[in-house]
Amino acid sequence: MATAAPRRFIPLILCLFLALESTALAANSKPIPTKAGIPYGPHPHQLLDLYLPAKGDGPFPVVIWYGALWAPKMSVPPVNALFPAHCAGIGVEARVMADAIKDKISPPISVCLLDARRAVQFVRLHAAEWNLDPNRIAVGGSSQGALPALYVACAGERANPSSSDPVERVSTKVTCAAAHRTVPTIDPKRMGEWNPGVEWGVPAWGCSFAESLKKRDELLPLICQWSPDALLSKDTPPIYFEYNWGLTKPAEVKEMDYRVHSPRWAVGFQKFAQERGAKCYVKFPGHPAEKYTDIWDFLLQQLGAAAGKVAK
Repeated sequence: MATAAPRRFIPLILCLFLALESTALAANSKPIPTKAGIPYGPHPHQLLDLYLPAKGDGPFPVVIWYGALWAPKMSVPPVNALFPAHCAGIGVEARVMADAIKDKISPPISVCLLDARRAVQFVRLHAAEWNLDPNRIAVGGSSQGALPALYVACAGERANPSSSDPVERVSTKVTCAAAHRTVPTIDPKRMGEWNPGVEWGVPAWGCSFAESLKKRDELLPLICQWSPDALLSKDTPPIYFEYNWGLTKPAEVKEMDYRVHSPRWAVGFQKFAQERGAKCYVKFPGHPAEKYTDIWDFLLQQLGAAAGKVAK
C-alpha cells in the first residue's frame, strides 16, 4: 500500500538538490514562450511552455528542459543557447514529491520521473503541429532538474502500444541528455561510494539517508526501476555532465553546496556508464570533455542543429 513520506524530511530535499536552474546558465532574462501552459496530463502541475526560434523554417530540433522535484515550478529552457542554432526549447512543470506525498503515492520520486517521460511523449505526439522534429529530441536540466532528464535517457523505450491513452503509445526515446551540476543517482549505497561522507536524506524513498541505506536491500527493486545509474545500458544515448567546480572544494563555497554539486558524482557515473558500454562525457575546471567545448556544444552537435553562435 502506498505510504506518504514524513514531513520532517521536506528540508532534506533542499539540501540534496539545491536549485540552480537554467537562468544561471544561459538566459539573461526570462524569455516569453511561443505558447504557454499547454497541459500534457490531467494534473494541474502537468504543463509545458513551448519556445520556437524566430528564424528558420523547421522542423526544429528541440531540447526539453526539466526543473523542480519538490515545489512545483515551470522550468525555463536555455533559449539563448538554442535559438542561434535554430533549436526549439520546451519548459516543463511536473508533479513533484509533495504531490506524491499528498496523494499517498510511493515512492515519491516516481511521479516526477513519470511526468518527465510523459512530457517527451506528448511533445513527440504534437511535433508536426508545433513544427518540431520528432526524431531530434534532447532532454536536460540543472541541479535537481537533471535527474528527470537522466532517468528518461537511461530508461530507454517505455512506450506502451496497447495503452488506451494515445500519449502513452508514443516513443520515449531521446537523442541525448545533458546534466548540469547534479546528483545522478538515488541509490544510497552508490551515493556513499561516489561521494564519501554523504549523510543527507534521500526523500525520493520517503526516509532518511541512514534509513534508506539500512533498508537498501528492501529498496533495491525500486532503485533498479527509478535510479538512472541502475538503468544504464549500451543502448543509453550519449550523456554529458558539466560542473562549475573541480574535485577540490573552493574556499568560498559552503560544504553542503559543494557536496551536492561536486563533479565526483559524474566521475562515478561515467565509470559506471563505460562499464556498460554507454557514452558519457564529463567536464569540470581542469577536466575538459572529449569532443565538446561545453554542454551547449554537446546538445547542438548531437541534435545536428544549424551552426550558430551560442550566446552565453
